[in-house]
Amino acid sequence: MLRKLYLVPVLALFLLPGVAKAQFEQGNWELSLAGSGFNDQDWTTGSVSIQGSLGYFTTKELELGVRQSYTWGDGGSAWNGDTRVFADYHFDLDRWQPFVGANVGYVYGDGVSDSWIAGPEVGVKYFVNSTTFIGVSAAYEFNLQEGLEDGAFFYTLGLGFKW
Repeated sequence: MLRKLYLVPVLALFLLPGVAKAQFEQGNWELSLAGSGFNDQDWTTGSVSIQGSLGYFTTKELELGVRQSYTWGDGGSAWNGDTRVFADYHFDLDRWQPFVGANVGYVYGDGVSDSWIAGPEVGVKYFVNSTTFIGVSAAYEFNLQEGLEDGAFFYTLGLGFKW
């Protein structure tokens, strides 16, 4: 009889991942990391890009934060970066956390003319456990001096952590 009672706590441990809370809560912090790269077919030119993001949830839906990205091209001879602040509104669908938002920032470096940028963004975060998620987002960023027609789309796939 006592041996059967030992099975109850062991079985309960297997249920924990199924009920783990994957939602954001007010006061949570989030760190996201992403990277990308490309090269031509002859491997003579290419680039690598990294991006980091740090956000804070002022409510369980509203995240405010900062993003930083750097891109090195042609073997490290040319680089550019951008620093942006963002505000994203999340829709709580348990493990799925779609969001819409906006960002504004400054782009600088060798391959671009230094300027202010802004634009809308959308995306979704999928929690693989209660603290780790995979995020996908798309943003349209335009040069504030040039107007909406001088913009470009940017896509990101990354890994994130909340605490």
